[in-house]
Amino acid sequence: MADKPSVLFVCVHNAGRSQMAAAWLTHLAGDRIEVHSAGSNPGDQVNPAAVEAMAEVGIDISAETPKILTIDAVRESDVCITMGCGDTCPVFPGKRYLDWKPEDPAGQGVEAVRPIRDEIKTLVEGLIAEIAPAKPEATA
Repeated sequence: MADKPSVLFVCVHNAGRSQMAAAWLTHLAGDRIEVHSAGSNPGDQVNPAAVEAMAEVGIDISAETPKILTIDAVRESDVCITMGCGDTCPVFPGKRYLDWKPEDPAGQGVEAVRPIRDEIKTLVEGLIAEIAPAKPEATA
């Protein structure tokens, strides 16, 4: 893994789970991790309930747009995290793959999306601790 690990979140529409995961990782890890998200069949827009749920915790994903999954995106990532995309994600030797299974927020209201948002945050926190833990502050 490079000095700065790269993570790719993949779900079918790249409109809910993968967008929230990418936003959490960017928010919590800062510039310690390169973050990307994509979908095997991208939607037209990010799920409005996901946008609202993330806004409630101070993270704005309203300007994000669903992106198509490319072979290059997978090839260039150190960790590829699938979130309900099944076998549509290309597999390359030497890459690390994780399959997270949070519920799909598609078609649900913000009340149903909040627990999904929170589950994804917990998963992202565990990922950060594993691949890019905070360096201890130097003591004088």
